[in-house]
Amino acid sequence: MINIKLFVFNPFMENTYVIYDESKEAIIIDPGCYEPSEQAQLTDFIDEEGLKVVKLVNTHCHVDHVLGNFFVKNRYKVPLIIHELDLPVLESVKVYAPNYGFNQYQETSPDEYMEEGDIITFGKSKLEVIFVPGHAPGHIALYDRETNQVISGDVLFRTSIGRTDLPGGDFDTLIHSIKTKMFALPDDCTVYCGHGQETTIAYEKKHNPFLNQ
Repeated sequence: MINIKLFVFNPFMENTYVIYDESKEAIIIDPGCYEPSEQAQLTDFIDEEGLKVVKLVNTHCHVDHVLGNFFVKNRYKVPLIIHELDLPVLESVKVYAPNYGFNQYQETSPDEYMEEGDIITFGKSKLEVIFVPGHAPGHIALYDRETNQVISGDVLFRTSIGRTDLPGGDFDTLIHSIKTKMFALPDDCTVYCGHGQETTIAYEKKHNPFLNQ
């Protein structure tokens, strides 16, 4: 059974996740660690738990979710996995990162691509890839069927949704992704978001003002 450890990193208050199971194999999702102190928080936890990091996954490639890609990839010698449609998003980060004060951003390239229906495996666990564009063109979510939990990135938040005014974003596409893909998950599914606290599918169906129109 998977365990989920949450870290909140960088000025955007981005949620970075370490997912692991009893095998002690782990994957890191959306490493937002930029400052050395943030990198230390991540590595200290991994060391203390005796985890073996085997993969690095981006739900999407906006700057706040990829600041730690270079550090994690090189520290743990693991492949970076993204959806291919988000490659231009990732490649653009080096251009605009300094505008947000991230002058020491280090670029790194993906090693593998994932698509809808693919399975991300580690230890005794597997996460199903769900393609949910709209916030970013290659945005994915990762669903663990055994524990009924999903890592949603910036698609769905508690009573909110991801912004769609960034390059590659589209409001209608995002709403369609949520209603046809996220809302197809069980009502009691726990949603771990890219920012803020977790929620459930049922709560968002009832209370999210963007989805009750």
